[in-house]
Amino acid sequence: MLYHFLYPLAKQFRVLNVLSYISLRAVGAAVTALLLSFIFGPIILRALKNQSVNQVVREGTPLSHAGKGTTPTMGGLIILNSALVSVLLWGRFSLSHPYLFIAILVTLWMGAIGFLDDFLKMQQKKRGEKNRGLVERYKLVGQLTAGLALGFYLWHVPLSPNLPGASTTLPFFKYIIVIFTVPWLYVAFTTFILVGTSNAVNITDGLDGLAAGLSAIAFGTFAIFSYIIGRVDYSRYLQLFYLQDSGELTVFCLAIVGALIGFLWYNAHPAQIFMGDTGSLALGGALGAVAILLKSEFVLAFVGAVFVAEMMSVILQRFVFKYRKKRHGLEYAQAHRVFKRAPLHHHFEETGWQETQVVVRFWILGILCAFFALSTLKLR
Repeated sequence: MLYHFLYPLAKQFRVLNVLSYISLRAVGAAVTALLLSFIFGPIILRALKNQSVNQVVREGTPLSHAGKGTTPTMGGLIILNSALVSVLLWGRFSLSHPYLFIAILVTLWMGAIGFLDDFLKMQQKKRGEKNRGLVERYKLVGQLTAGLALGFYLWHVPLSPNLPGASTTLPFFKYIIVIFTVPWLYVAFTTFILVGTSNAVNITDGLDGLAAGLSAIAFGTFAIFSYIIGRVDYSRYLQLFYLQDSGELTVFCLAIVGALIGFLWYNAHPAQIFMGDTGSLALGGALGAVAILLKSEFVLAFVGAVFVAEMMSVILQRFVFKYRKKRHGLEYAQAHRVFKRAPLHHHFEETGWQETQVVVRFWILGILCAFFALSTLKLR
């Protein structure tokens, strides 16, 4: 809004020319989102406490987490309100290159699914029922709908003339793209990325500050990618495909980073509030959407390697348990698990690591993964 309302006045007030710089607007978005989180945070936290919207402790969680059942959840509302208001203020919206529109819509859709899940859990808890929340298949249908819609749209409406809609790029290679000769495979591919990323962030959200910190690192990394890919000179120098106006995703990514840093003020151990599915599904959806829009889906595997490890630990644990149960019986399967507990962060808690140790060490791993992902810009 600031760009669209104030930049036309740049001829009379030359100082307003600074709004043409994505770097300035991105930093402005980050600072604005951070400040808004300090405004929205206490308001939302107070409202959630008054409504007794408390965290539902998942089954299989270590006993040390039992006390977290009295901590408010749905704190993702702080992140979403702060980030999206900031993007609306600082973003430059274009119908011909609707990067921001798409990223916002996917984030809101995934956030709505998470909100419904959290809301149903709250109602079920009040009625003394089992806290299942939104039925898993309905949640999955909602996520699949977003992925299919995004893939179908990008297939039929390519955002850049430089690349076909049903295509992606490969890290470590110069100007090499993967074109899906069967476009529906591309739709399935984007759906897999979006749904997988959304659920991976959701699974990682199990310790104070873990998902928020890792998400901030990931979005900060993609802010750099979007800025470079959205500039003709930088993308040509680094031999990347140039995507016109994709640099606006820098504003989107840094707005989320600012909102996440502000949220950590309340979510750091011991947490005053949890993001809930409202936040984790929305963040995962937003991260997956940014990677898809930048044609950097394979880079996402490096940036979000910790998320991938968390997701794979759950899949591996369940698969091996079911296999051993069928082949050797329940007692054998329970005694020979792959991990002490899944997801992976609970495994390390069971080995003796303190919660804060797991969180900070996973953050360090996330930073190392981000450095490796950034190295793909030059190692080509």
